[in-house]
Amino acid sequence: MTIHQRNVEAICDGTVIDHIPAGQGLVILKQFGLNDLGERVTVGFNLTSQDMGHKDIIKVENVHFNAEQANRLAFFAPNATVNVIRNYEVAEKLNLQLPEQIQGLFRCPNANCASHKEPVLSRFKVKSKDGDVKLRCHYCEKTYARKLVTEA
Repeated sequence: MTIHQRNVEAICDGTVIDHIPAGQGLVILKQFGLNDLGERVTVGFNLTSQDMGHKDIIKVENVHFNAEQANRLAFFAPNATVNVIRNYEVAEKLNLQLPEQIQGLFRCPNANCASHKEPVLSRFKVKSKDGDVKLRCHYCEKTYARKLVTEA
């Protein structure tokens, strides 16, 4: 008989973001303001994973991600799974897909972009080809690699 031990305790109600690439959990916490929600957030960093080698996991109690919120995670963790938990059971699994456009999540890396000087939300068109994600700014029309925009 194999004994399994949970590294991060189960939650009764909320959202579990699993299969986050190791090191991206902290970025997701910050980008999505998960520490500012006033709910308990449980995080596991660099956990052993049979499929990934190592992974991060985030559990947020009493918060349910919708499909749009979950899809924003695809910029940081394209293969993550988002599970909506109700009464300690997985009530819904959300499959991540990159959105066609993203607004207000990232800043344009171009310091001369109108989005820096005008009272407007940043807006990017998302282009993906063979796993390579690029973002094209709506205002300055420059195209950037995903990593450059998400880490700016």
